[in-house]
Amino acid sequence: MKNNLFLLFIFAVLFSACQSESTAETQAADSASTETYEIPELLDRHADLRQGTEWDQIQRLYVAQQQELRKDAQNAEAYLTLTQICINEARITGEHGHYYPAALDLVEQGLAVPGLNDDMRFRLLSTKASVQLSQHSFNEALATAQEAVKINPYNAQIYGALVDAYVELGDYDKAVEMADQMVNIRPDLRSYSRVSYLREIHGDVAGAIEAMELAISAGFPGQEATSWARLTLGELYETYGQPDKAKLQYQMALAEREDYPFAIAKLANLKMEEGDLAAAETELHRAAAIIPEFSFYVDLARLHQKRGETEKADEILAEVQLMLEDDVQSGHQMDMEYAFLYLDVYKNPKEALVYASKEYERRPNNIDVNRLLAKIYQELGESEPMQHHLKLAARTQSKHPDLLALAEK
Repeated sequence: MKNNLFLLFIFAVLFSACQSESTAETQAADSASTETYEIPELLDRHADLRQGTEWDQIQRLYVAQQQELRKDAQNAEAYLTLTQICINEARITGEHGHYYPAALDLVEQGLAVPGLNDDMRFRLLSTKASVQLSQHSFNEALATAQEAVKINPYNAQIYGALVDAYVELGDYDKAVEMADQMVNIRPDLRSYSRVSYLREIHGDVAGAIEAMELAISAGFPGQEATSWARLTLGELYETYGQPDKAKLQYQMALAEREDYPFAIAKLANLKMEEGDLAAAETELHRAAAIIPEFSFYVDLARLHQKRGETEKADEILAEVQLMLEDDVQSGHQMDMEYAFLYLDVYKNPKEALVYASKEYERRPNNIDVNRLLAKIYQELGESEPMQHHLKLAARTQSKHPDLLALAEK
């Protein structure tokens, strides 16, 4: 990885300073609040995640912002920088339960600073919307992003948050509108990747692949965001029946970003599908040792189930339950994950329905939620509700294989 690329990403949204006057009395209060506010801890990374000089740079930046806040507890720029660090560390390390609540707390501290100018308030709100999306608080994220875009309607980043919120809430027409705005302002990795997803939603798989290729071309090789885009391209190939092309993308992601755990896990799953369970197990353990991603453990449980090793599978699933509970306690909405777990791993559609129904109450127009409910009702043998949710899931002309399979039954 290039030495300064990661910091350039962080500083991309930090493009102006916020200055405000304060009285001696306010300065004294600031000093007192600095002593009482506990800045969230920067957790050590796994050795395999210390890419080049990136980790050293992040640690130095974190310490510098700590020092800024100890000098001035009303330094909104420092709160914003620390928030951005937490968001990126959550993505890279998988420590969501620690970093997302920390990021939300930091950004709220920044928004509470008196005398914020419009630019700083916009940047803080944009970042807050990103955290809320990460925690699956989609209605809250939409409200935050709508507040931010009123301040600055010319920034591509905020339209990305609006796209994501509208997609998750199932308002796909508005999502397309926001994506058009985003691409017009800044055609880059983030905007192309959203175009890709929207094309897939509307059944244009070839167009989705083309847009994701553009996203990768717009990124820096080895940067986490670029590796994520390449991984997503691989998932597109895998979902739509081209496992060899998927494997190539996963291998390229791993070549560009050494020890990228998500690429390791994807390759392990392909090995599992090929019947090479021993190699798949080794690689899944390798990925899980790098970051505590619950999906890696779910895949390990599935592997042991394939072998008939019920006790080992149950032991791993007990760990998965603890990981999910930790995410929920840290403010993460995990009902979809629970529903998939009970349907696909526990083979318990009745329990899956409990969680999927909760998700449906929050976002009844989302096609993924409706596709999941259709699959659950099909497993339960309830044709009428299955057809109802299948119709809702198919309204964008999606060509997702699970949807097509349901339509044939």
